Amino acid sequence: MPGFEHLRVLLSDDHPIVRRGLRTILEFNGDYEVCGEAGDGEQTLELALRLLPDVVITDISMSPTNGLELTERLHTALPQAKVLILTMHDSVEMLRAAALAGASGYLLKSDAEELLVSALNSLSRGDRFVSPSFDLQLVRQLFGVTGQSSSTA
Repeated sequence: MPGFEHLRVLLSDDHPIVRRGLRTILEFNGDYEVCGEAGDGEQTLELALRLLPDVVITDISMSPTNGLELTERLHTALPQAKVLILTMHDSVEMLRAAALAGASGYLLKSDAEELLVSALNSLSRGDRFVSPSFDLQLVRQLFGVTGQSSSTA
């Protein structure tokens, strides 16, 4: 991903309006190419294997395959693809589960849209990103990171 011309992003959310909003934000910012959209985990995995995105943005609460299961499967099948969880779940337990599943980032749907761009920029550099709503020390513990930064732990 370093030196990317356009970061290729696959959107995965069971709500079309959320996918449309994400697409609009990413297209407005210009450095991102939305290479596909999916409404469930199975469709996301199928598209990811075919399109080989740099980043998959996924929700947790989807069925039949939820975002955590999807993250595990993507991490195994496409280890080079980064997964950014975008969710309403602001619990430490969900953050921990996402980290264990292989997610590279965790962003809350209630966060400002600028944080989405920051998260993608962090992931494109090979860094992790967690919503600033979470305690930095917890983030470092979960991801085993020792570097400094307030939102890219």
